[in-house]
Amino acid sequence: MKGLIAIFDVEGVLVDGEFLPELAKLVGKEREVAEITLKGIRGELVWEEGLRMRMGLLRGISYEDCFHVANSIPLMKGAREMTRELRRAGFLVVGVSGGFSLLAERVKSELGLDHIFSNQLVFHEGRLIGYGLLVNANKAQILGTAFGEMLASSRKAAVVDGANDLDLFGLADLKIAFNAQPVVKSRADIVIDTKDLSLVAEAVIGRLGGASPARASA
Repeated sequence: MKGLIAIFDVEGVLVDGEFLPELAKLVGKEREVAEITLKGIRGELVWEEGLRMRMGLLRGISYEDCFHVANSIPLMKGAREMTRELRRAGFLVVGVSGGFSLLAERVKSELGLDHIFSNQLVFHEGRLIGYGLLVNANKAQILGTAFGEMLASSRKAAVVDGANDLDLFGLADLKIAFNAQPVVKSRADIVIDTKDLSLVAEAVIGRLGGASPARASA
């Protein structure tokens, strides 16, 4: 039997919010950062350029403020239940984010994800000065590097919300748009417009196999 992998975007999917727009509120740059973020989600701006622009607006913010914001963004409704059901059904559960490890590692720990991939904020003397990239605009690339042949030989679901996530659809057997932009919905096999990830577990297990949610919880 082939392996099973469920792949999730983090911000807007596993958590109900976006890290950089929330951070921007602290320095009065909310409107500027939100506009750049939305352009990226809609596919109107090259992702790397959008990230460079947003980070330039936020340079100098303290580590303490970044840590506080990363810990204040709530998990998406149903995230814990979904992760538990998928893992019981035999799925490897993976997060991949163009955002940053301060948030991503917290999500990995709280949800019990198998793996998460994200980028790194760089601080000097307690102030944000830049960032390091592990995950670029093509989020599928890091998964290919990390999992190699295991990725190719597994059945995969991808759950995303933005146009910058569409490369994940390119490697998925099941494509799920979760409260997503129109361009994502148009390419999805399943569209979920309710902020409840428990609906995702049912859809993924139903389409790709594994133990059913009822059997898993028995």
